[in-house]
Amino acid sequence: MRLTWSQPEDLVAAELAALREQAVPETEIAPIESRWAEAGGSTQLAPSGASAEPASQEIRALARTVLDELQTLQTPSAVEPDEWEEIVALLPPAAPDIAPTAPRIRTSVDFQRMHGAWLGRAAGCLLGKPVEKIPRAGIEQIARATGNWPIQTYFTAVGLPQDIAQRWPWNRRSAPTSLVENIDGMPEDDDLNFPILTLDLMETHGRNLCTEHFAEAWLAALPAGRVFTAERAAYRNILDARTVPDTARHHNPFREWIGALIRADVHGWAHPGDVRAAAASAWTDARLSHTRNGIYGELWAAAMCSASLTATSTDAVLDAADTVVPPDSRLAAAVHLGRQTGKALAEGSLTTAEALDVLHAEFNGMHWVHTLNNAALTACALQAYGGDFGAAIALGVAGGWDTDSVGATIGSVVGGLLGAEGIGADWTDPLKDSIATSLPGGAERSIRELAERTFRLSEVMS
Repeated sequence: MRLTWSQPEDLVAAELAALREQAVPETEIAPIESRWAEAGGSTQLAPSGASAEPASQEIRALARTVLDELQTLQTPSAVEPDEWEEIVALLPPAAPDIAPTAPRIRTSVDFQRMHGAWLGRAAGCLLGKPVEKIPRAGIEQIARATGNWPIQTYFTAVGLPQDIAQRWPWNRRSAPTSLVENIDGMPEDDDLNFPILTLDLMETHGRNLCTEHFAEAWLAALPAGRVFTAERAAYRNILDARTVPDTARHHNPFREWIGALIRADVHGWAHPGDVRAAAASAWTDARLSHTRNGIYGELWAAAMCSASLTATSTDAVLDAADTVVPPDSRLAAAVHLGRQTGKALAEGSLTTAEALDVLHAEFNGMHWVHTLNNAALTACALQAYGGDFGAAIALGVAGGWDTDSVGATIGSVVGGLLGAEGIGADWTDPLKDSIATSLPGGAERSIRELAERTFRLSEVMS
């Protein structure tokens, strides 16, 4: 059995890449890498997280030693800290409530916007599911061949030429439930499991919610096979009795990937208009499995979700979210690039293809589920099309990185801004007010009931 995202010999290449992304000096990395390569270890990250052939026991043992050595190169950063107090020290003063009414005793939220946020997350995720792991070129070829380019609706296999289907096979697990011809509600996805789990936890613990509660809930409610990359590494570390923040740092080369960002939404929805409180709540979650920009990705997304329920424009949402990201971090730079590219696209000085070219050139070689490239794409789509639900999620999916996660986050934000009625029945009707889940408590959840629960939570937390 080949275990993705967990075999020591498969983690080394990812750790080498992670350290280089963090600007660790090459003089410190290269000697360890050379010794690993000379012993027969791979320096190329397997695209799906597991090499094809089993490693020898000698190589696996060496991999553990090499990972221990590489871990000593994870040094603290003054501009990219992990602790909340140190992050806050880098941020501008907390902005006043961005809701149109004040003072901030309780921010009034229209339930339709909360409902729209949940519906938008599901619809955006559903659009991206069947083309997850397919690159940008393949997504365009599929969409063009089925008369859906620019993307305007969910994907279909009807009319897809056989040669294109073979060249770009659908996501194996998602295609049976995510194409127009077989959609029957929102199928299970980690991008929806995590918000449901977070809602359960916040209802139970309220303001006392802490990182250890998330760890306990993962073990109780999420099978290890339902979590991936950084979450799978943290899961292993939790079982190994490692404490926070070591759960995020030990043998976890995925600590700046997108996993924390996709867990952000309920933290934001529970604190409408109060982006600093949303970010603080999200930090307690992110630090279980992520560091640096992996943490900031969740803070940023939580702030966007918070602002989307009370703001009146995409600019206001993005501006508010900028205030919770350390200004000299790589995430801040990625979001800035995404916003600038989105503005150029909206103004017509860049075409869609040219805008995506800019982002792909900037993040060339970065893994498709990293936080930085996907955050830049998310910011671009929101900046360009924040008032048009379909166009926004379509651009996020067309970008060809983490299609379902980017689609979900964009859908959350635009759905919150526009409300349930502003999304469009073509996107929401196929959801049938239903989300499938592997979480305890039943195989399906009503989207409206989830929104009602979140709405009540926001009243308690505000």
